Amino acid sequence: MSVVTRRTVLGALATSPLWLQTAWAQPGSLRISHQFPAGSVAEGDFRDRLCRMFAEQAERATRGKLKFSIYPASSLMKSEAQIPALSKGALDLALVPLSYAGDEFPEVNIGLMPGLVTSYDQGYAWKNMDVGREFSRMLGERGMVILSWIWQAGGAASRVKPIVDPEDAAGLKVRGGSHALDLILKEAGATVVNIPSNDIRGAMQSGALDAAMTSSSSLMSFRLDEVSKSVTTARGGTYWFMLEPLLMSKTVFDRLPRDQQAALMKIGADLEGFARKSAQMDDAAVAAQFAGRGGRAVDLNAASLRKWQDIARNTAWRDFGEKNANCARLLALAEKTVA
Repeated sequence: MSVVTRRTVLGALATSPLWLQTAWAQPGSLRISHQFPAGSVAEGDFRDRLCRMFAEQAERATRGKLKFSIYPASSLMKSEAQIPALSKGALDLALVPLSYAGDEFPEVNIGLMPGLVTSYDQGYAWKNMDVGREFSRMLGERGMVILSWIWQAGGAASRVKPIVDPEDAAGLKVRGGSHALDLILKEAGATVVNIPSNDIRGAMQSGALDAAMTSSSSLMSFRLDEVSKSVTTARGGTYWFMLEPLLMSKTVFDRLPRDQQAALMKIGADLEGFARKSAQMDDAAVAAQFAGRGGRAVDLNAASLRKWQDIARNTAWRDFGEKNANCARLLALAEKTVA
């Protein structure tokens, strides 16, 4: 009885018809990772819901040729490991804050640059503007494809006084969530604490953290109202907008037939409306959640927003533009969209 060696298999594959090679290489079951609490298609954190909706629609569109397994709450890998894994083809899909990979891929910090995006209209317009096209190209070079552009506004939960103006952060231990936000917090006199959003609650509960900036959805999903006294919301405008897309490994994407690629891109684009509506609903709901527990909800006014934006322009924006030529080009394109 002969033994089939790896060389024999590879040789046979090399001489097989193209359709057989494609079938051999095509993935069947794909993994979607994220760090947010698990729910269902109908209930829970909208980012988990979006992943489940995407999976269901993609399975139907490909008639079951593609199937998906969803790993919420960092159950597959740590939050910070997701983007490097996507880039290397070791993870199929993830809905992840881009800024987590800012040290390794500095270009992605444009997605959480304080004061650069100040409205959902402006953020979602990026996709079809020069800044969005250039950013997508750069992500492609890093081994990632954006399936859904997801922008979220955010605010700040605090165990002490509300953080409205920059001077309110002075002397506090604050989690910013990105290198750029850390820079403006340091300029404001805060001590920066670097942790992923799913660790904020424990750090605030233990006293290791006084305040945290994160998306409205995370403020709610991680129940920060239970460990905070106040929240600064995004209802009246904010300097805190984050690009947190549904990403796919380009290595995996490129192995798919073109009809499946087109189906995934269409489904991802169609879900952007759901993401925007859900994020805006969370911007309003977070105030009610804090008030329901006796906390205080405050909003930014135009003067406060300008203070943060001025600090950001002179610190975070300048630092980003000096990282490399890609960052400088992205910043120049993004500044054209600033109202």
